[in-house]
Amino acid sequence: MGVELIIARYAHLLVVSLIFIRSCEGGLTSSYVRKNGLSSDMPLDSDVFRLPPGYNAPQQVHITQGDREGRGVIVSWITPDEEGSTSVLYWAENSQIKKTEWGSVVRYKYYNYSSGYIHHCTINNLEYDTKYYYVVGSGNVAREFWFVTPPQPGPDVPYTFGLIGDLGQTFDSNRTVTHYELNPVKGQAILYVGDLSYADSYPLHDNTRWDTWGRFVERNVAYQPWIWTAGNHEIDFVPEIGETIPFKPFMHRFLTPYKASKSTSPLWYSIKRASAYIIVLSSYSAYGKYTPQYKWFTNELPKVNRTETPWLIVLMHSPMYSSYIHHYMEGETMRVMYEEWLVQYKVDVVFAGHVHAYERSERISNIEYNVVNGLCTPINDESAPVYITIGDGGNQEGLVTDMTQPQPRYSAYREASFGHGIFDIKNRTHAYFGWHRNQDGFAVEGDSLWFLNRYWKTKEEKYSV
Repeated sequence: MGVELIIARYAHLLVVSLIFIRSCEGGLTSSYVRKNGLSSDMPLDSDVFRLPPGYNAPQQVHITQGDREGRGVIVSWITPDEEGSTSVLYWAENSQIKKTEWGSVVRYKYYNYSSGYIHHCTINNLEYDTKYYYVVGSGNVAREFWFVTPPQPGPDVPYTFGLIGDLGQTFDSNRTVTHYELNPVKGQAILYVGDLSYADSYPLHDNTRWDTWGRFVERNVAYQPWIWTAGNHEIDFVPEIGETIPFKPFMHRFLTPYKASKSTSPLWYSIKRASAYIIVLSSYSAYGKYTPQYKWFTNELPKVNRTETPWLIVLMHSPMYSSYIHHYMEGETMRVMYEEWLVQYKVDVVFAGHVHAYERSERISNIEYNVVNGLCTPINDESAPVYITIGDGGNQEGLVTDMTQPQPRYSAYREASFGHGIFDIKNRTHAYFGWHRNQDGFAVEGDSLWFLNRYWKTKEEKYSV
C-alpha cells in the first residue's frame, strides 16, 4: 500500500509538472518545412500580365466599396495611350434599364515613369444583394465585367470574406490567387492587409511593376471588391530620387471611401458590409495620441452598432503580436496606443500582414503593462480579439521561417507557408475562419477556428440564468 501511495504521488507530480510546462509554452508550431530563399517573379511575358487587345483598351480594372453601407462601388481602370471614355455603363442582371455614371481621370509621375490615364468612377444607390454588369471603355475595346452587391447590413446576415496579404507578383503569388479562386467556400470580397505590387523592390521603384500587378489581379478584383489596407511597400518615399510624397502611386491608383466615415485620409477608414463593421488602420501614418488617425479611431469605435453589425473586424499591416523573429515587435508602439481600445470595444479579430508567414493568437491582452509595474506578459482576456497574421501571399522576399523559441503562450498556431484565409460569418454569434496553404487541396484547411462573437457572447452571458 505504501508503494502504491508513493507511485500515485509521483504520478500526480508528473501531471502537475506537465501542466505547468504546457502553460509556459505556446500552441502548435507546424512541422511543415517549406523551401528557403526568395520567390521567383513570373516572367513579363506570362499570360497573367497580358495586355487586353486593341488600342487604348482599358486595363487593370478593379473595384472596391464606394460608400459606408455597401450600396456604392468604386470602379477603377487605366487607359495607357489617351484618356478615352471616362464613363461606366451598368445595369442590374434582371433589368433592361442601363445607366451611365461618369468618373474622373488622374495621372502621376514617379521619377522617370509617367502613369497612364487612371480612371475612377463611383456608382451609388445600387440595390443590395444584386448582381450588376458593367462596361468600361467604348467601341471595339469595351470590356464587360460584373459584381454582386452585399446584403443590407443586419445582425444575422451571412457573408464570406477572403483574406490575402503581401501578395506581389511571383509564381507563389499566382498560386495564392488561384487557390483562393478555387476554394469551394467562395469569398464574396477580399480583406487585403497591405503590400500589393512590391514595385519598390525593383530598381528606382519601377512603377511599371504597378501596371503588371494591376493586370495580374484584375481577374479577381474586377469581379469582387478588395478592401485596401496600405503597407510599408506602398510608402514609396525616396527623397534621394526626388520622390518626397509618401504613398503617391497607391493613392493615385486605389481609392477608398474614407470620406463616408469622416476620415481625413484614404489610409484609414471604415465600412459596413453585411453583418461586419470593418475598420482599416494605417501602420505607417502617424497614430500617436492627438494625431488625426488616433482621434478618428477613438471616435469611430463608439459609433459601431453591434446590434446591426455584430462582427467588428480591424485591418492593419504590421501585426501587434507576432512570434516570428523578422519584424519582431515592429507593431509594439501601435499596440501600446490602441490595444486598450480593441479590448474595451470587444473587437472580434485583428488581421495583419507584413510578416511573411501565418500565425493565429489566443485571446490575450497586455494593457496592464507600464514601465513601473513590470507586468509585461500577455494574459488571457476574453474581451480581447484574436490576432491573425496572414502576410503569406507569395511575394518575392520569400517566407519568414525563423521563430522565437519557445513558442509564446499567446501564439496558438504558426506556420511558414504561403496561403490565404476565409472568414465565413454565419450569424450574429458564430463565424468560422480557415487558413489554406497553397500546397494543399482546395478544401483542405491548415488551421481553423470557430469564432464566438465578443459582443453577443457578453450579452448572452449577462441575460442567462
